[in-house]
Amino acid sequence: MLGFMINELERKEIEYLLRREMEELLHDLGDQRIEHIVKRAMEERYRILFKLFKRFATEKECLKYLPPKYKHR
Repeated sequence: MLGFMINELERKEIEYLLRREMEELLHDLGDQRIEHIVKRAMEERYRILFKLFKRFATEKECLKYLPPKYKHR
């Protein structure tokens, strides 16, 4: 297991960056012009970012960004 120490300002910045990247990926996943194989890679990236986001955000915020495939279960 690896870890690192950050202060509150750095935590907020990381959370903000993760949130922005996930929002952009969600927007791009809705674009019909993007090929399926590219979307699969984007979905995998989203899942990785979401796992990181869960370590910083509250449960309520995590529910907003729950990966699309898990919302319907």
